[in-house]
Amino acid sequence: MHDKPTGAPETGQNPPPKPTVRHRIGARLRTYLLAGVLVTAPLGLTIYFAWAFIDWMDQKVMPLVPMKYHPETYLPFTIPGLGLIIALLVLITIGLLTASLLGRTFLNLSERILHRMPVVRSIYSTLKQVFETLLSHQSDAFRQVVMIEYPRRGLWALGFLTGPTVGEVQNMTKERVLNVFLPTTPNPTSGFLLFVPEEDVVVMQMSVEEGIKMVMSGGIVTPPDRRPKSVQEVPVVSAKTYENLDIMREKDNVLPSR
Repeated sequence: MHDKPTGAPETGQNPPPKPTVRHRIGARLRTYLLAGVLVTAPLGLTIYFAWAFIDWMDQKVMPLVPMKYHPETYLPFTIPGLGLIIALLVLITIGLLTASLLGRTFLNLSERILHRMPVVRSIYSTLKQVFETLLSHQSDAFRQVVMIEYPRRGLWALGFLTGPTVGEVQNMTKERVLNVFLPTTPNPTSGFLLFVPEEDVVVMQMSVEEGIKMVMSGGIVTPPDRRPKSVQEVPVVSAKTYENLDIMREKDNVLPSR
């Protein structure tokens, strides 16, 4: 029998090589590079998109202003954002005039004319209802994030509650249903309108802004759970619970009544 050489590993494998100074410096530089990207990328993209929007507004609005009112006519430089300021002032002025008696009369006359046009009236009515819902301070639409099982039981998706279902859809449905807008990723402005039974809708505590960020990022940006620790440890829903509920509903619809 041969004795094991002194210092040899018992497993018979060579120890991993120690990182050299060059490798340590490279790893540290990569860490610094990623940290720099994480700091500058959101700030840089925000400034870029804001500047692009301001420049787009200037290109659309300033050509409508007479040349003698352009600051470049009297100054050796341009003023960025002037088109955006003019657009905001015009909108404020229109809102002020609309609140007056003359403005309301003109608005009612314009709406009566639009309602008599076959195709335009449907487009105008739909857009008006959407903007009134989004901009109304007294409306609860788009103020709650909900979780529903979609596209099948056991898979969960985030949606936005837009209000209770009324009219023919509710009258045709046995259960009380809610209007839920299911956004798509990464563009939350498109999606699906679902009529979901109220008992199948789970209301979340996160804000609408946090829900939109989570949808846009594909789940990368996840808001923290602000509920108490004792509440976090207790699950609220289960796919099996709703599966049993489906089975009960199917039995009620299939079995003949006695």
